[in-house]
Amino acid sequence: MPQLIDSKQEDGNGSVVSELALVGPEGRVGFRGLFENKFLLGISLFSTLGGFLCGYGLGVLSNVLAIESFGAKFPEIYVNAKLKIGRKVCIICNAVIFLLSSSLQAGATSPIYLFAGCAVAGLASGSLTHVVPMYLAEISSAKIRGSLVSLQQLAMVFGTLVSYWIAYGTSHIGGTRCAPKIPYTGTLPNGSLVFNPYTDVPPGGCTGQTQASWRVPLAFQILPALCLAIGMLFMPYSPRWLVEQGREEEALETLSRLRRKPAEDCSVRTEFLEIMAEVRFAREVMKAAYPDAGPARQIINKYLVFVSSWPKAKRIAIGCLITTSQQNMGVNTLIYFLPTLFGQLGLDPNTTSLIGTGVYGIVNVLGTLPAIVLVDSVGRRPVLISGAAGCFICLAIVGSLITVYGKDWPEHVVAARIAIVFVFLFNVMFSYSWAPMGWVITSEIFPLHLRSTGMCITTSTLWASNFAAGIFAPTMGGIGCFISAVLSLVALFSAIFQIPETKGLTLEEIDPVFRDNSTDSQREHKEGICRELGLPDRAL
Repeated sequence: MPQLIDSKQEDGNGSVVSELALVGPEGRVGFRGLFENKFLLGISLFSTLGGFLCGYGLGVLSNVLAIESFGAKFPEIYVNAKLKIGRKVCIICNAVIFLLSSSLQAGATSPIYLFAGCAVAGLASGSLTHVVPMYLAEISSAKIRGSLVSLQQLAMVFGTLVSYWIAYGTSHIGGTRCAPKIPYTGTLPNGSLVFNPYTDVPPGGCTGQTQASWRVPLAFQILPALCLAIGMLFMPYSPRWLVEQGREEEALETLSRLRRKPAEDCSVRTEFLEIMAEVRFAREVMKAAYPDAGPARQIINKYLVFVSSWPKAKRIAIGCLITTSQQNMGVNTLIYFLPTLFGQLGLDPNTTSLIGTGVYGIVNVLGTLPAIVLVDSVGRRPVLISGAAGCFICLAIVGSLITVYGKDWPEHVVAARIAIVFVFLFNVMFSYSWAPMGWVITSEIFPLHLRSTGMCITTSTLWASNFAAGIFAPTMGGIGCFISAVLSLVALFSAIFQIPETKGLTLEEIDPVFRDNSTDSQREHKEGICRELGLPDRAL
């Protein structure tokens, strides 16, 4: 362990106090504080390429599925589209997986290659959304942690937006139609003619739109994945992970680089010792609870410990509640409702796609920006409460309009326009609140030795909820809006009465918020470790 000399000085009463005890909060809070440490901001922005990749991967295939030359190549898919390494190294591995998946998708010559690429990309997406927020939370300081982790959500929605506009642009390569001289024979329920990949393709393939129209947007994923995989080789490890691995000297050096201060600086020393105390305490408690556990049993124990006490069970319950609410508060319901509404109003498919996906995506990106400004200044709970209340109101209004006027929108154009306004207003409310908070809060509420396991559970819950919402949301209509409104109300009361405020706290200071380590023996044990390491009483 590196040698840290705790210098002393006298206070006004002649008492000797530790220099560490004199360390107070430093730097600006939230958005303004982001630009005080441009090195940390740069690392965070680069790391969110993982979020960009995930958002791009989620959006690109849905856009490619609407391209006619893709339908000509894969008609069966076109007509039935429903068919210990550390945080840093984990991001690199997932970027490499994305390279593989992007290559499989872009070079696909049969459906099996396309599905294999999607499956591989899904593995990488799930893992990146697990590890990137955790990495950002662990390298950031308490005053800007929420803003930095919110960049993950901004990167994801920006990636989805970029995927749309790239696919929209490449869909014009060779023209927007597969065979301009062959009339459409497919029909929609409202009688409109559409492309049928089985009957509207000439014997030799498309004569207009080329295969580059869909291969290019799929191949584009290779570029950010390659940048992420190579760039992360030069990024620092999480200092908390380094301490957990017993690499204290490297951890202190890394923490010093991240804070842009010398290792002897009091604030750096205090933060480092708090991490050391947390790691040592967790290790000793787990060893005392499971003295004879082997490597496999140790992994299992990290899951079992979440049901060993109410404070830890509460952490995982709150984490899963937030991620489940994020996916079931109406965002999926309204995404499916908007194109249906545009279609019933008689808008052509290109206009529907442009407004329903392109413009909606722009609003999504712009709506996420307030989260970066507000989360560390006003706090997590006010953002969640206001967002849930706004989502509830919007969903109740849209659900009522669908119930009353949804059977004949063309005869009630004013009602349809009001519904569209509140759909976009919902997008803003959701984008600045529950969307980014799903990453922020889950990345900070777990203790270091359980953080990876806890985020594994909450991230799995998120994607399982996303999968379920994708199955049921398209068929629910107005009822779906009312169900989502009720779930938004549940989320509102949860934010008021259950979700704690973590603004301004270091990751090591969050235990008392959940009243964890609350027994007398545990408190005394941790206080003993802190004193042994030289931490002041205020850190206990």
